[in-house]
Amino acid sequence: MTTLPKAVFGPPDKIDFLAKERTIAGPGFNRWLLPPAALAIHLCIGMAYGFSVFWLPLSRAIGLTAPRTCPGTMGLMAELFVKDCDWRVSSLGWIYTLFFIFLGSSAAMWGGWVERAGPRKAGFASALCWCGGLTIAAFGVRLHQLWVLWVGLGMIGGLGLGLGYISPVSMLIKWFPDRRGMATGMAIMGFGGGAMIGSPLATELMKFFASSTSVGVGQTFLALAGGYAVFMTVGAFGYRLPAPGWVPAARASTAVRRVAPMITSGHVHVKNVWRIPQFWLVWLVLCLNVSAGISVIGMASPMLQEVFGGGLIGVAKKFGELDKVQLAAVADVAAGFTALLSLFNIMGRFCWASLSDKIGRKTTYVVFFVLGTLLYCSIPVSAGIGNRGLFVAACCLILSMYGGGFATVPAYLADLFGAQMAAAIHGRLLTAWSTAGVIGPVLMMHMRDYELGVGLAPAQVYDRTMYILAGMLLIGLFCNGLICPLDAKWFMSDAELARERHLAHEDAKALDASGEGVTFQRSSVGMVVLAWIGIGSPLAWGFWRMALNVTKFFH
Repeated sequence: MTTLPKAVFGPPDKIDFLAKERTIAGPGFNRWLLPPAALAIHLCIGMAYGFSVFWLPLSRAIGLTAPRTCPGTMGLMAELFVKDCDWRVSSLGWIYTLFFIFLGSSAAMWGGWVERAGPRKAGFASALCWCGGLTIAAFGVRLHQLWVLWVGLGMIGGLGLGLGYISPVSMLIKWFPDRRGMATGMAIMGFGGGAMIGSPLATELMKFFASSTSVGVGQTFLALAGGYAVFMTVGAFGYRLPAPGWVPAARASTAVRRVAPMITSGHVHVKNVWRIPQFWLVWLVLCLNVSAGISVIGMASPMLQEVFGGGLIGVAKKFGELDKVQLAAVADVAAGFTALLSLFNIMGRFCWASLSDKIGRKTTYVVFFVLGTLLYCSIPVSAGIGNRGLFVAACCLILSMYGGGFATVPAYLADLFGAQMAAAIHGRLLTAWSTAGVIGPVLMMHMRDYELGVGLAPAQVYDRTMYILAGMLLIGLFCNGLICPLDAKWFMSDAELARERHLAHEDAKALDASGEGVTFQRSSVGMVVLAWIGIGSPLAWGFWRMALNVTKFFH
């Protein structure tokens, strides 16, 4: 008989509302309260996608109406500490890069801690880092010190992104073993939709706070930090874990599905995943899918403008022949196109992940790679014949599969490696995202500059890149085909699993605020409805604002 060690954290203090024991749900808890809680955090940290709205205002933070340009000989390191001239947009853009470097690294480093400390503590730590980073950045704007923005937003905020991104993953997979894809798809849809709400909100706040002495960015950072702190704290305290042995009413159907060879009943320890070939195959699958999709995201607006030029506004001129008024009109159409792509990115996360519950994760990625290859190859063709409808449809489907890849991969990992350490393993995998965030944009920009350098017209500079991206997807298809069930040697034994569950406090009973056992914790349908209304209201506002931008494209 195995002797279990004492819990590494000891008994929870009676006022420690973040203790994992406090998050164990009692009988009668409604699992549909969990997706709104996860969305509350993901919608806030998802604003990382929308930070480009701050770059231009920050690039004239001193000049106000126009940038007070730094000397052309000034290097990046000197610009970090300069106080009497405005920052370059390219220097501010490094914050975006730091976001995803620190997201991937923090998720990889602290994924195991998230499993043992529990989702509530991880979600609250995410709120502290993300909102604290915004607050630090506000002081950086006031002091006009770029290094403070890099540290506050890119590094500390990036840590919050990683912790917040993985905090609900394992929890949702355990609550929805019968709908893993749909559950994680709903949460990760929030990360894609964060900018949909945050970008227009930030724009309105900057207009409100702008004055004769300020562009309003610092005050906007503080306002966002306050609002996000409320939403993220409510979300974190809404997190619950199922009690030991809990199964949903639909468990019978799940039991049937578990006979499928790609859905394991075992559990792999996170410390072993680096040595498992299937992990690296999934890593490559995600990296290649994201590298291709993020390349299109980064260049969607200029690509549309340079390919179709005046045709976007009914003028028979190439892009380089347009005057300032026409260029502004074309840019307005391109902004609507970007909003349309964002909509498909968001909806793809939920739709593709939900579909994967029906057809399987491996089959879903086969669709991504086969259909994606055909779509990437179709873009040069539709551009060459001037068919804007086919071009736009291809880009929209590509972006839906880009988002769908993110949302489907947590369930793919749980199928292969088990649900016990899903968040920790997912954290390790997110290093693929960090890698793709460098590969995709660098490849796209390098190829564009090369093609322009050899004299190709702007409308043709993307053709070869699309074929390269299609080739990357074929490599991804090959890697996905090699993924197979794990050898039994990688799974934890019953004793090892029991030890890990004890360390993770999963053998503890649910506790109420006084530290006593919870005997009943029923949640009414009314509570579920209120939770969805609370999270649905900002989502509806974001969709409405996005719809206004999308109409610019169709108009």
